[in-house]
Amino acid sequence: MIQSNLGLRLLVAAVGIPVGFLVVWTGGWVLGAAALLFALGGAWEFIGIARAGGRRPFAWIVLPSTALLVGLAVWTGSYAAWSGLALAVLLLVAFVSLLLTLRYRGTNGEPLAGVGSTLLGIVYVALPFAFVPFLREHPEAAAVAPGWAGTFLVVFPLMVTWLGDSSAYFGGRFWGNRKLFPSVSPSKTVEGALTGLVGSVIGGALVTAFLLPVMGGGMSLSIAGGAAFALLIGVVGQLGDLVESLLKREAGVKDSGTFLPGHGGILDRFDAVLFTLPLTYGALPLFLGWGF
Repeated sequence: MIQSNLGLRLLVAAVGIPVGFLVVWTGGWVLGAAALLFALGGAWEFIGIARAGGRRPFAWIVLPSTALLVGLAVWTGSYAAWSGLALAVLLLVAFVSLLLTLRYRGTNGEPLAGVGSTLLGIVYVALPFAFVPFLREHPEAAAVAPGWAGTFLVVFPLMVTWLGDSSAYFGGRFWGNRKLFPSVSPSKTVEGALTGLVGSVIGGALVTAFLLPVMGGGMSLSIAGGAAFALLIGVVGQLGDLVESLLKREAGVKDSGTFLPGHGGILDRFDAVLFTLPLTYGALPLFLGWGF
């Protein structure tokens, strides 16, 4: 079963990685549509997890708001122009959710859980996917090699995150002994987590060494800077993985969905990325221009 599942995962990756790279390189509304598709799928999976755990988010608020936030990100093209609009959307969602709870659910409708899960579904899924177009059009990328450099900035956190995840998977299988957070994810081990961080660092160094000269257009990210950046991404990515495990554990579900054969749902595959995409956008300037 394990070998069969691994083979299916590799097959999906073999098809998905080149298609994903082409979509990211194309950018624009093609990339925006892909980000929107995954955001909506992830939001729907979150609603399913919340309902399995006895929560009642307003699905017909979560899904349109998710589409609106990602669509605004593509339309504005920059975080500075989008952030104020995003805050207005979140405030409106909170206000409308409270009013609807007051009118139709009352105290017996668990207002805190309903409104909270509605907001969390948007913040947890929609906001991170909005950073895909922001990374693609990052000011640091536009200054050196528009298109290719932007592609690198999207590919870098994805590859570092998934290389770290794969390293943790194999490290846990072969050397895992001490449980990391057994109450949250019984299969994760300290050894697997450490192996994952090593994989992230090596992956970050390799991606920087081999892809940046081809795609970066002179972006001042050294191999040491890429490795250090990857370490931060690896730590935050593992936290994102644990957060999704926590949500599923409470709800009593194994996978968030079945969208990706062998991987589970969108949230199962992108749980760490939901944390590392915004991190990469915000922390990039800290790692440029230093190291060797």
